[in-house]
Amino acid sequence: MGMTAEPSAELLDRALIEEAAKKSGLLWVRRDGGRDRALWHAWVDDAVVVVGDGGEQPLEGLGEGMDVVVTLRSRDKWGRLVAFWARTELLAPRSEAWRAAVDELKGKRLNALDHGGVDERWAEDSRVLRLVPHGTSVEHPGAMPDAAHAAAPVPTPATTRRAIPAALPKLVLGRRRRSRP
Repeated sequence: MGMTAEPSAELLDRALIEEAAKKSGLLWVRRDGGRDRALWHAWVDDAVVVVGDGGEQPLEGLGEGMDVVVTLRSRDKWGRLVAFWARTELLAPRSEAWRAAVDELKGKRLNALDHGGVDERWAEDSRVLRLVPHGTSVEHPGAMPDAAHAAAPVPTPATTRRAIPAALPKLVLGRRRRSRP
């Protein structure tokens, strides 16, 4: 009988990162000393890919060759699952790596108005970044910080909706029918 080697901690770490990235539709990215920013993403070729700017999610402050901390949540519990360092790579529009990333990202961008022409729009107006994990994770099950990670919302000109008119539920749901004896 041969002995099987235990998988290394780094290999298990990478498996956790990949699985969490594939199952979660949202992650948080933070530059050193900055704020966490929520981004939708996809997992392609052992890295997270995001598209932004040009009418998509803002990627301001993120560029080529930066080290960032990426945090992924658990899909079933919605709590922090793993945080890891990643190096950013800007993918050249229409390159083979860019096309692979865009093909995967298009499947996640369900409410695009121009789904057929999104490739061209992203090539012209947006940036596609690849976030490549490196090193071991900084947070993972069994090694989570005790401090809360709550933060004040980022200032925005967006406003909340006004209260709905009292009659709207009756209009939408219709009048209840009387039950017959």
